[in-house]
Amino acid sequence: MTSIAQRQELQAKIWKIANEVRGSVDGWDFKQFVLGTLFYRFISENFTNYIEGGDESVNYANYPDKDITPEIKDDAIKTKGYFIYPSQLFVNVAKTANTNPNLNTDLKAIFDAIESSANGYPSEPDIKGLFADFDTTSTRLGNTVESKNARLAAVLKGVEELNFGNFEDNQIDLFGDAYEFLISNYAANAGKSGGEFFTPQHVSKLIAQLAMHKQDKVNKIYDPAAGSGSLLLQAKKHFDNHIIEEGFYGQEVNHTTYNLARMNMFLHNINYDKFNIALGNTLIDPHYGDEKPFDAIVSNPPYSIKWIGDDDPTLINDDRFAPAGVLAPNSKADFAFVLHALSYLSSKGRAAIVCFPGIFYRGGAEQKIRKYLVDNNFVETIISLAPNLFYGTPIAVSILVLSKHKTENKTQFIDASGEEFFRKVTNNNELTEDHIKRIMEMFDNKKDVEHVAKSIDNSVIAENDYNLSVSSYVESKDTRDKFDINELNEEVSKTVAKIDSLRADIDSIIKEIEA
Repeated sequence: MTSIAQRQELQAKIWKIANEVRGSVDGWDFKQFVLGTLFYRFISENFTNYIEGGDESVNYANYPDKDITPEIKDDAIKTKGYFIYPSQLFVNVAKTANTNPNLNTDLKAIFDAIESSANGYPSEPDIKGLFADFDTTSTRLGNTVESKNARLAAVLKGVEELNFGNFEDNQIDLFGDAYEFLISNYAANAGKSGGEFFTPQHVSKLIAQLAMHKQDKVNKIYDPAAGSGSLLLQAKKHFDNHIIEEGFYGQEVNHTTYNLARMNMFLHNINYDKFNIALGNTLIDPHYGDEKPFDAIVSNPPYSIKWIGDDDPTLINDDRFAPAGVLAPNSKADFAFVLHALSYLSSKGRAAIVCFPGIFYRGGAEQKIRKYLVDNNFVETIISLAPNLFYGTPIAVSILVLSKHKTENKTQFIDASGEEFFRKVTNNNELTEDHIKRIMEMFDNKKDVEHVAKSIDNSVIAENDYNLSVSSYVESKDTRDKFDINELNEEVSKTVAKIDSLRADIDSIIKEIEA
């Protein structure tokens, strides 16, 4: 079986488990139990693999807990960030799940123990609360202990039966892909609530490539609105053959999504010392001001959400917003995220940010911020994408690419919204590898392409009231039917002659009848 076929089979089985087991529970509400169980199995096997160290004579799952010395535990936590006793491993819990009358409380105790094992160690903030959304006592699982245990056992047994292959043979990729597959499907079927935190992989791939274009080494990668971590993970995949010196940084305001992002890091084999995901409001309480600058920033912030803005008079003095001389409107925080990203960007790097199109042509404070960005030559490229690429919204969004190392006072505009830049799938449109490649080629060479790409002098943009809408500079292809006026006139003349002839014939027939 090819890796693609194996992955497809695995994904189909996972989705089947998720749908069959949840019963009457809403899929969006139930996602935590499936995702949490998948994560529990992963860290159990990952930890077992670490302890055994490839020694086939060692079977950690069969070890008595009492044989684990404090030294073994201490060393493991320093390396892996957490500790799991043999009795707490997924394989041992799943083995007796169907007959364990205390399954829900046992699982809670195990999750608490895994999290608390990191207390007092550098990994504590990365491990704390990982299982907070896996509530084994939730009424969503059932109204009685028996019904809760039955559903938990069904999920455990279902995940147990999944074949991820040998751990050393890219099991990590399969786990990670399975996790992202579940998240994307839940997001696709949950409307707005799901789409708020998941950027489709194909869009993430384009954003990551834009942010890291022609960089063979970056200090660190940052997403100020991290969601489930999909953009950061695409960055990891893009940099498989490159060097990431200090790891992956992100901040997320939603607690559930914050947990998903941290789990996702582990599932893609990014150890606790290589990622730093913070919980909190990026605009009001940024966590990484002391860590900046970043060589690569990727982001899909929420579109046009409300924020405190000028209701907080101190924010205009914030070093992220002060240079622009104005704050983003209270009702539309889009440019607040843009200015935040710009402030955290290094002099050699790029930021690639998904934006709501309205910010590029609206007046008021947003126009003043565009003036600041253009006059200081920070805007490298704006790319308009096709509609219906994202879960939960049909909006045709744009990608704003910021740079602090431009050599020309020009801004590039790319119209990638046409049918030649997407593939229609069941529920959404999709960017293929060829679409991404073509966009990246235009981004790289900055050559004008009729009806698709054009570089404009910033002075022209200034004359146009700092309008940054792609359609203002890239002329759309005229797809209307073309007519040769001479041929058309000739056809009309022939038709008129035929009509005149028919009328004459009709008049002649009428005269004969009347006679």
